[in-house]
Amino acid sequence: MDLSLNEEQKMIAESAAVFLQEKSTTAQVRKAAEAGGMDRGLWQEAVELGWCGVALPEAAGGMGLGWRELVLLQERMGYHLACIPFFDAVVAVTPLWRALSRTEAGLAVALRLAQSGQVCVLGMTVGGELPAAATVQVEGDALVLNGQWRQVGSGAHADVFLLPATLPCGALGLLEVSAKAEGLSVEALATVDGTRSSAHVTAVNVNLDAAAVLLHGEALDRLWTQTRNLAAIGLAAEQVGVAERALDLAVDYTKERQQFGKAVGSFQGVKHRAAQMLVRVETARSAVYAAAFMADSADESTDLSYFAAQARTDATEAALFCTSESIQLHGGVGFTWEFDPHLFFRRAQASSQRLGAVEQWREQVAARLLDEQLAEAA
Repeated sequence: MDLSLNEEQKMIAESAAVFLQEKSTTAQVRKAAEAGGMDRGLWQEAVELGWCGVALPEAAGGMGLGWRELVLLQERMGYHLACIPFFDAVVAVTPLWRALSRTEAGLAVALRLAQSGQVCVLGMTVGGELPAAATVQVEGDALVLNGQWRQVGSGAHADVFLLPATLPCGALGLLEVSAKAEGLSVEALATVDGTRSSAHVTAVNVNLDAAAVLLHGEALDRLWTQTRNLAAIGLAAEQVGVAERALDLAVDYTKERQQFGKAVGSFQGVKHRAAQMLVRVETARSAVYAAAFMADSADESTDLSYFAAQARTDATEAALFCTSESIQLHGGVGFTWEFDPHLFFRRAQASSQRLGAVEQWREQVAARLLDEQLAEAA
């Protein structure tokens, strides 16, 4: 498995780094966080650059690239804490757009929504589970949606929701619902990470037509599992960026901070801590790139859960470790509002709970391995 980047991938990563270095400075991040966690101008520029279609097929107006290119963008998003819903409105829904693009009717939906500039958010809970009680009933010619989707990422800024619910036939369906639909309410939530938004979404007798059902049945069941795994790989890439930025902040500060007439960074104990951070970053990056490679090499039936779990676990732990260490290496100013480490610490903490905590991913892998061993023994 060759995880080195080709020239095109290097260009994507470098161009994203240059763009975000100018457009997503910490001053701009703080300003967007105070305004609710969304930089509309930056989002529109990202749309115009074609970032929303990096991993979409060309038939759907995309670039026809893969998950490796998408995680490179995600990594830079984390490094610069870009205040746009790229994870929720691009990474998490790309598997859906890809699936829809295989049919003529679905392709029309993907062309209409995927790169429209609208924020289309998947109604996936913070843990990645399906909603416990969301149902659709038939009344005359209309479908009537009722239910609640809790802690939907970027829900406070969504223009369109893609909400899973149980259809009258008992199968799971995914419905397109406008954020302005009558009967749909969105309750913005206060979050520890001000650079991201979250919301409870509630539907009370929301009337929809049959065309609102984008996918249903076994196809959606398979897609949901695959989407969670792919989204976990994308989120892990963002966490690698967060961890790397925390390391860079710590290194830059310890080079400047003087103690006993020397730069703090010249002391061996400080060097060792920075080296430990670097090892965590590079280990996590390798896991993410390997998972993205497998995602691009796999077909729909390939189980990506092991690769997603490895990437998610390594990247989460790297982000938590590096952001904590960065605060410590900043000394007495590390926890203050004026310095930046806390911004990345907050993102690392909040992201550690998205799509399930590390313990849940490990438990899932352990259960799968045990089941396989029992099946072999039988």
